[in-house]
Amino acid sequence: MVHYSLFSTTEERFISYAKIDTQADPLSNTSPSSEKQKNLSKLLFQQFTESGFECELTEHGYVYAFLKSNSSKNNIPALCFCAHIDTAPDCSGTNVKPIVHRNYQLNDIVLPDDASIVISPKEFAALQNKKGHDIITASGLTLLGSDDKSGVTAILEAALFMKQHSEILHGDLCFLLTTDEEIGHGVDHVDVKKIGAQYAYTMDSGDIGSYEDETFSADGCTVTIQGVSTHPGYAKGKMENAIKIASEIIALLPKDVLSPESTSGSQGFVHPTRLNAVLESATIDFIIRDFDTIKLKDHLELIRSCCEKVIKNYPHSSYSIKNYEQYRNMKEVIQHHPKVVQYLVEGMKEMGIEPMHDKIRGGTDGSRLSFMGLPCPNIFAGEQAIHSKKEWVSVQDMQKAAELIVRICQIWERNSN
Repeated sequence: MVHYSLFSTTEERFISYAKIDTQADPLSNTSPSSEKQKNLSKLLFQQFTESGFECELTEHGYVYAFLKSNSSKNNIPALCFCAHIDTAPDCSGTNVKPIVHRNYQLNDIVLPDDASIVISPKEFAALQNKKGHDIITASGLTLLGSDDKSGVTAILEAALFMKQHSEILHGDLCFLLTTDEEIGHGVDHVDVKKIGAQYAYTMDSGDIGSYEDETFSADGCTVTIQGVSTHPGYAKGKMENAIKIASEIIALLPKDVLSPESTSGSQGFVHPTRLNAVLESATIDFIIRDFDTIKLKDHLELIRSCCEKVIKNYPHSSYSIKNYEQYRNMKEVIQHHPKVVQYLVEGMKEMGIEPMHDKIRGGTDGSRLSFMGLPCPNIFAGEQAIHSKKEWVSVQDMQKAAELIVRICQIWERNSN
């Protein structure tokens, strides 16, 4: 059996990827949203190609790499392993300086470029289980990019290992690396036929042992308000200020329930994400989330109710709502394909890892891939404190994520006829 300690290039590989700025741009209309994402795509394509993989780099920055079955069995389901190369727009990804804290001893980690940024086991309970690990952080001015370059690293490590070790039996494999996942467009241009798989796994979860087969169902909506503009010096009885109308609508939203800051676990929410307003007109962008897809309609009606209550006090103004689907709870698909989860759990247990099942209070590429015909749970890649300057990852956890990929491939081969 393969063991994670064989993945000796993990640290160097991750650091090389983390140094490349791949921050997505939510205000862009291009794909990828930032051209710089392709700098990492090109490197990954080169690494796959030089290692003998059939590989493709698309205009959208996606990398597809293929490894043919080396088993005598003919009915092994083809698998896809997926990660995203982009990093979040929440925190700077420019000039990332990865730092390795070797043989970590449960101490506070003070980042050198900003001593106010302290990564402490008191704040991050997972650090308490990393004694002796090699911990990688950024320097204090940027995020690290472990979300999801740790997943990218695990996939490359596993793929290259299986390419080099023909004794590891597996079916047909596709390794897919996407752009713009952080802004909700990760699989907009994915070609499922090209992938050619029956099942998929995203490597985009947190601490070792973590896996998820359930996400939010998600809608977005935009409220557009048309007010009445006139000269403020002569506005009495005439002006209906769209800025104030929008503010009143937002103020009516519940604060103790159905908001991100007041919910956890299986609770959904309604969340205003952007307000653009001038006197005559305004728009409010919302995201609507719940694990129960049916409840999305109730949450939309809450927004509509708030609009109605406010607008009736402004008889010459109006509003409209445009609602659109974003993604759906992948459990609705995965529950009909129990082996895809069963085998990843089996792989963890073979490695002596305690599986930790959870729900994602968000979405992944796997949410949409599942509804595109690829049931796709999400597996740990070691990423921690994501989207922040406190982001960190354990080298050993990334190595174990790579080992798990190999074991999953072996288990599918072993259990096929």
